[in-house]
Amino acid sequence: MKIGVIGLGYVGLPLARLFATKYDVVGFDINNKRITELNSGIDNTLEISSELLKSVLKIENTNQIGLYCSTNVDDIKTCNYYIVTVPTPVDKNNKPDLTPLYQSSETIGNVLKKGDIVIYESTVYPGVTEEECVPVLERVSGLKFNIDFFAGYSPERINPGDKEHTVEKILKVTSGSTPEIGLKVNELYKSVITAGTHLAPTIKVAEAAKVIENSQRDINIAFVNELSKIFNILDIDTQDVLEAAGTKWNFLPFKPGLVGGHCIGVDPYYLAQKAQEMGYHPEIILAGRRLNDSMGEYVASQVVKLMIKKGITINGAELLMLGIAFKENCPDVRNTKIVDVIMSLKEYGINTTIYDPWVNPKEVHHHYGFITLKTLPKTKFDAVVLGVAHKEFLALDYKLLQNENSVLYDVKGVLRSKVDGKL
Repeated sequence: MKIGVIGLGYVGLPLARLFATKYDVVGFDINNKRITELNSGIDNTLEISSELLKSVLKIENTNQIGLYCSTNVDDIKTCNYYIVTVPTPVDKNNKPDLTPLYQSSETIGNVLKKGDIVIYESTVYPGVTEEECVPVLERVSGLKFNIDFFAGYSPERINPGDKEHTVEKILKVTSGSTPEIGLKVNELYKSVITAGTHLAPTIKVAEAAKVIENSQRDINIAFVNELSKIFNILDIDTQDVLEAAGTKWNFLPFKPGLVGGHCIGVDPYYLAQKAQEMGYHPEIILAGRRLNDSMGEYVASQVVKLMIKKGITINGAELLMLGIAFKENCPDVRNTKIVDVIMSLKEYGINTTIYDPWVNPKEVHHHYGFITLKTLPKTKFDAVVLGVAHKEFLALDYKLLQNENSVLYDVKGVLRSKVDGKL
């Protein structure tokens, strides 16, 4: 058994590393820089420690247990299991962009052999594996689906930056294109996932299960975001309300915030797209998305109102944004909604300085065009916004960053000290 993992990002690398403790694994990625860093034992996503990565790395593509990382398609020719872990983003109109899946399927199609099994982990709407990816595999390879080769789907459940719920500790949903293949896929994951597995009856069931996980979270967060708007008007502390309500055993402990990242802020659009194709307009799902997508502008407007109340001149004001990653203690900046806050502040004429010790400034500039500082500036600002609850920000002396009349706004609601405003 030889496993090829296609895509070595936040999802693919931890999975490849785990499989490499028991199997011969080839990790394939089109990013040359990424492969060079990995072969040096460096993971810039910070998901795998250098020590853990080096413990499974192989210098050569030999038939031995371990992980060999490569950008050469020839290195995955001898694999008989292919696991696709590429991203599934949306375009500027929030329509699913399946380009990475199509390209990965073409790559595998060029080396696909009789008896091989291709497993997809990327989040998709029900039907993508068999209706979109499999036809590409057939076209490129010339092989017939469920006769010459087979497919499976096992949705990723990686939580970037979470060192407690690592891949082997998260129960894995599995599925196959036939009952027999489903059992094979399930046994493969079961051999390394200590938390266990759940074999779904079909690939579409597994695809649907994944996409509703994050849609459910998105809707719940939208609800508490709307509550925060209402309670702000009523001059009631939202956190106090949630703590009081949380004393009931079945109250769900969701908190208001900016919903970004590669999953929660994206996956509901995949389900909505499929529903609309079938003639159904999903009202609750899209309403939740609209509300959560509006929160960046809302935060900016609340900060500006507080500044006006303190007599601060808005046009030309200096503001410090603490954090631009999409979540705390993580370098991931994909689909971060802090960007929405910054863009809205810019429309008011406010100059924003961004400080984030976790992210790669080059990556931020590439994606968003912003300059990001890795060290805390030694100047004072008219406003300070805690956008991301990095551990470094919890111990800051905010008085050293503020002018005498400045505003301190806590998006995450984690500061114990008195703040002028919080979400």
